[in-house]
Amino acid sequence: MDSRHRLRAPVFEIGLKAYAWGPEAVRLARAADRISEELGVSIVFDPQTVDIAAVARETRHLLVFAQHMDPVAPGRGVGSVLAEAIREAGAVGAMLNHSERRMTLSDIHRAVGRARELGILTMVYADSPEEAAAVALFGPDIVLAEPPDLIATSRSAATEMRGFVERTIEMVRGIDPGVIVMSAAGVQTTEDVEAMIGLGVGGTGSSSGILKADDPIAMMEAMVGAMQRAWLKTHPRATALDRP
Repeated sequence: MDSRHRLRAPVFEIGLKAYAWGPEAVRLARAADRISEELGVSIVFDPQTVDIAAVARETRHLLVFAQHMDPVAPGRGVGSVLAEAIREAGAVGAMLNHSERRMTLSDIHRAVGRARELGILTMVYADSPEEAAAVALFGPDIVLAEPPDLIATSRSAATEMRGFVERTIEMVRGIDPGVIVMSAAGVQTTEDVEAMIGLGVGGTGSSSGILKADDPIAMMEAMVGAMQRAWLKTHPRATALDRP
């Protein structure tokens, strides 16, 4: 199935960053794959670039994303992450402009265009509603907006940044209602997940909240389950096809 047909709200993003790699990344991916199948929820899983192939081989339901992709074509570009290379490794998408790997608007535009040429999904990060609106003009599949000072903290945007999230949704939908708007800063608990979905986003996620937990797989399962429940509660008119 085309990856765009598998991407639907609600989406949960599991960001490995540099917390896990190698066999541990594959172990977590297998668990996430099972959860995605059992709950029928779209899960974006972004391992280290060198682990993409191993994760893709061992999973069937995850949307495997590269943690970064450069707007380069085959040829020159030492150290660049090439779109063709991540696609061949098994990635179906790429993260762009994370606060820990910032890009210029020009490079984001070019990278989204390169991804579109190759059928690669894009999830573009933004640190303000205004930046979210700017990148929405490029036609990404997902815009994930979060204030950098809340990332990897226990201060949830769901409680501290209600206006930020609601303004982002309003601005992005005004440009392209087909773009999924997500936010995940400070999500550390199932309560944070539920509160975030309650603000109207099309998805959320967690990195440190899962990877630093005593039992990352149990936390992963709890958070994705909480998102599913919150989604069904806030979308009571969803048809059977819309429901996870």
